[in-house]
Amino acid sequence: MLTPKQKDLLMFIHQRVTETGVPPSFDEMKLALDLKSKSGIHRLITALEERGFIRRLPHRARALEIVKMPEFAMQPRLGDRTADRHGSLSPSGRDGQGRPRSQLEASIEPAFLGSGATTVPMMGRIAAGVPIAAIQSHTQDVGVPPDLLRGKGEHFALEVKGDSMIEAGIMEGDTVIIERCSTAGNGEIVVALVDQEEATLKRLRKRGASVALEAANPAYETRIFGPDRVEIQGRLVGLIRRY
Repeated sequence: MLTPKQKDLLMFIHQRVTETGVPPSFDEMKLALDLKSKSGIHRLITALEERGFIRRLPHRARALEIVKMPEFAMQPRLGDRTADRHGSLSPSGRDGQGRPRSQLEASIEPAFLGSGATTVPMMGRIAAGVPIAAIQSHTQDVGVPPDLLRGKGEHFALEVKGDSMIEAGIMEGDTVIIERCSTAGNGEIVVALVDQEEATLKRLRKRGASVALEAANPAYETRIFGPDRVEIQGRLVGLIRRY
């Protein structure tokens, strides 16, 4: 699922390519979306590439190729590819091997049912790597052992994408159980929404008036933001892994 800004950018790129045959520049994209900096455009471009909607071509200026369009645009995907090299999903909700939208979503819910489990809603994917839209929509319920939940507060599940939290024991494909909250303690692993656009699973560090989102993988840099740019949507309370 794309965020509103990601949808706007994809449609703008598609319109310009259709009209002129040339993708817009970063400055043109920044003006069209009324963003203050090119870094915001860079994050949106990266997110669209991660999801398989666009491809960046090396060694060429303005080298953006649209690979597919989402269902909301009522456009067929370009070409006959059913999935890109990262396994991105087609609008039908199935990947290139014909598997459902997520093997985890399709099979994890029976794992603990019938053994005193409760259920929490699966709300999409969370990035442990490049930020993506996180809390998307309720796709199904996931069976969870009661002792993974913290108290009687609201909880939800997210599927992990990426490897930025591997040294905290969180792997790609894991399902994390999140307690919904708007505040968290220093050092807790949280779902953080950045600039009201993209979300990520990171360790929260408070540095004076700033907020740092810290990875548990030396390949990823700690990102530091002003407090008005980061919104806490929940904190990690449990994890489910299938072998």
